[in-house]
Amino acid sequence: MTARLAAMLVGVLMALPGAALEAVEIGQGAVLRGLDKITGTVTDFDLRPGASAQMGRLSLTLGECRYPEGNPAGDAYAFLTVVEEGRDAPVFSGWMIASAPALNAMDHSRYDIWVLRCITA
Repeated sequence: MTARLAAMLVGVLMALPGAALEAVEIGQGAVLRGLDKITGTVTDFDLRPGASAQMGRLSLTLGECRYPEGNPAGDAYAFLTVVEEGRDAPVFSGWMIASAPALNAMDHSRYDIWVLRCITA
């Protein structure tokens, strides 16, 4: 599933005007933002690879964060797994792209999660 999604993302990114494959570096973590749509509460999370954070009934786990080589302020690509209490399967598992959060968004009735940037130092 991950290889198929990565191939799809490369195809979509290549279709964007001016897009070219860039070399990437692996960040030391990621900054994520979560929104509780019912309370309106916004929470930012700094996660290291393999670390998890709780947001309500959700557990967010970062796999990896990548960014364009030589441009740490450039786009961030983070692999996230989101598990909800009481469910067997993750509600989201895949790559999220900071500049295009709707490209592969988590579909949840109460919560939104998106990537802001990679942690580089």
